[in-house]
Amino acid sequence: MRRLPALLALATLAGSQLVPGTAAATVPTDTRVSAATAVGTHNTYERGTYTYLAQALDARPGLIELDVWPDVLTRQWRVSHSNPLGNDNNCVAATSAAQLYTGTRNKNLEHCLDDLRLWLGAHPDAGPVILKLELKTGFSSRTGQGPAQLDALLAARLGDRVFRPADLLGGHPDLDAAARADAWPTRAQLAGRVIVELIPGTVEEGNPTDTLWTDVEYARHLAGLAAAGTLSRAQAFPAVHRAQAGDPRTRYADPALRPWFVLFDGDATAYVTGGIDTSWYDIHHYLLVMTDAQNVPPAVGTDADAARARLTQLAAAHASVASADWAALPAVVGEVVPRG
Repeated sequence: MRRLPALLALATLAGSQLVPGTAAATVPTDTRVSAATAVGTHNTYERGTYTYLAQALDARPGLIELDVWPDVLTRQWRVSHSNPLGNDNNCVAATSAAQLYTGTRNKNLEHCLDDLRLWLGAHPDAGPVILKLELKTGFSSRTGQGPAQLDALLAARLGDRVFRPADLLGGHPDLDAAARADAWPTRAQLAGRVIVELIPGTVEEGNPTDTLWTDVEYARHLAGLAAAGTLSRAQAFPAVHRAQAGDPRTRYADPALRPWFVLFDGDATAYVTGGIDTSWYDIHHYLLVMTDAQNVPPAVGTDADAARARLTQLAAAHASVASADWAALPAVVGEVVPRG
């Protein structure tokens, strides 16, 4: 395991005091994605946070988040926080980079993907960007909105900008083996690229009648494609959602699904204060997204020095992404530091 750099030693783990004035370290572009910690923006699509999605991207975040609903009436993919039948977001129907900061908002997922593709085309040195999709109610295969259809949409709108599971797999038998071999590309190799993360949605997780959540459904999809020799069709990585000690993939009853999870996502406070050995993720080169980074005690507001110290703290705790409500701190959002 990599040694803790002197800078990262300035912040300890649970209950640490933040270090004001700490300057963030930078990572060389030849650093593997698995060895860096970036900042994510929570609910990036909300108009009250960013007028346009492109403005969020201008801050160079390492992760953006969209809440997605499969509209079972129109069979469209909606983007909003709480409206399953309509859009409430800052995406526009842009056809060029010049149109990203103007026009009518509240567009479907495909337009948000277009906005991301166009912005990356105008900023080829940016990224990689993790595109976190929370499927609020999960997939809806009965209306033709299942994993295969989402793959098709992502491929059509993002094209070769997507770093796919097949790209990580290479000649390895499964994604777990590829991650353990640290087959992740460098940040330079992934400049202008997107890693799509899928998590189960809050509505889905709270629905007692839903027995097939996004993570399991997409992992089965990956396993099926791999068995058929068509894994290249897959566009996303399912995430194991919510912090848990040990190997959280043991929650999946089917052990054949476990090697298809190499991305993990949960509450930062739970990881840092819950007695979880997060070095396990780093040792095996898994990507670890820690959410609500600002809420780890002591909570961080809009002080840039405190936010940088929190980023350093979570990097020392082996996060790949510290996701937070730091839209008011664009200089911090764009920072990338060594992991571990």
